[in-house]
Amino acid sequence: MSRKILIGTKNADKVREVRHAIADLGFELIDLSHYPDVEEPVEDGDTLEANARLKALYYARKTGQLVLSDDSGLEVDALGGQPGVYSSRYAGEGATYEDNNRKLLDALRDVPEGRRGASFRCVIAVATADRVLLEVAGVCQGEILSEMRGTDGFGFDPVFYVPQQGNTFAQMGLDQKNRLSHRAQALAKLAVELKKVLKTIDPSER
Repeated sequence: MSRKILIGTKNADKVREVRHAIADLGFELIDLSHYPDVEEPVEDGDTLEANARLKALYYARKTGQLVLSDDSGLEVDALGGQPGVYSSRYAGEGATYEDNNRKLLDALRDVPEGRRGASFRCVIAVATADRVLLEVAGVCQGEILSEMRGTDGFGFDPVFYVPQQGNTFAQMGLDQKNRLSHRAQALAKLAVELKKVLKTIDPSER
C-alpha cells in the first residue's frame, strides 16, 4: 500500500502543480479537502523557510499525516526583494491575483527595462507531527514585464517573464512550467531526497 502525503495548502493551483510534478513517485497524494474542519495557520514567519516549516508542522499535528508544505515568493530587485514573504497578500489581506499584479506593475511604473530583474523562490518542507524531515528550495530568475501576458498559471505568473523561454509563466503550459519554475526545481530536489529520508523513519520503505 502506498504511503500517504498530505499536500498542506488550500491553494488549489499549488495542489495541481505539486500533484503534476510528483505523481510518479509512488505516494498517495491527498489534499486538505479530506480535512475540511482544519483551519489554516497564521503565517507569521518572516522568511519563506519559516513559513514552510510552520505550515508543514501545523498540518501534520492537526491531521497525523506526513505533510508537504511550501512557501513561495516573488523577490523584485528594484523593490529591495519585495514582496517576498508577503507575495500572496501584497495588495492586502484577501487580495486577488489581479490586485497583486496591478499593485506590482504600479510600483514598477518608472523602472526601465533592464532594471526589472526578479526571482521566484520556493521553499518546501516535509514534516511529521514532531519534526521537519526535509527542506529544499528552488529559484527561477526572470524579469517583470510592464503588462500582464497569458491566462494560465496563477499569482504573479502573468508578469513574470523568463527570457530564455520567451514567455511569462502564464503563457506556458503546465508541462513547460513544471520543467523550470522555482516550485518545479524544489520538487525535483524533493523527489531525490524524500525516499531517502523516509527510510530513516520507516523500515518498510527500505
